[in-house]
Amino acid sequence: MLAVAPFGPVPGAILSGMEAALGEAFSLPVVREDPIDEPARAFAPERAQWSSTAFLEALLARMTPDVARLLGVTERDLFVPVLSFVYGQAQLGGRVAVVSLARLRPEFHGLPPAPAVLTRRAATEAVHEAGHTFGLVHCLDRRCPMSLSIDLVDLDGKTATPCAACAALLDGSREVQRTRARTEGVRS
Repeated sequence: MLAVAPFGPVPGAILSGMEAALGEAFSLPVVREDPIDEPARAFAPERAQWSSTAFLEALLARMTPDVARLLGVTERDLFVPVLSFVYGQAQLGGRVAVVSLARLRPEFHGLPPAPAVLTRRAATEAVHEAGHTFGLVHCLDRRCPMSLSIDLVDLDGKTATPCAACAALLDGSREVQRTRARTEGVRS
């Protein structure tokens, strides 16, 4: 089972869109967890941003055996030390990932709010980061959610549906198969 957990207040419609995209992309049930407190030590005043690594650590501390992957969602602007910002970060082949809505919002870039645009971007980024947790790396197909996004033009050119090659890798993944089998056992 995949789980989505907001860090603080996150619009329910955005979370629902992310959950639907994750369920479709991975053929796994998706549940919403209770909100998680933001990691206090994550804020870097010199950058006026939040460390994505601290969010991943907070997610790891919340993992339970019944959850295969946990995706955190925050409104905070995230960074890793070597980049000016990240839309999200994941443990490659790990169990947790985080997505930031900050730079996905049109209003962050001086444009009017556009809820449908934000929902689509958040869903695509959720699939991208969750894909990394299942071992997928960046894809060369620019429409695949697993392709690299260095700006919103890249992100807006993607869909939330993995390309045929990435879908085949997911379907052949032992970890995905184990997760699906464990989920079927829970449903039976």
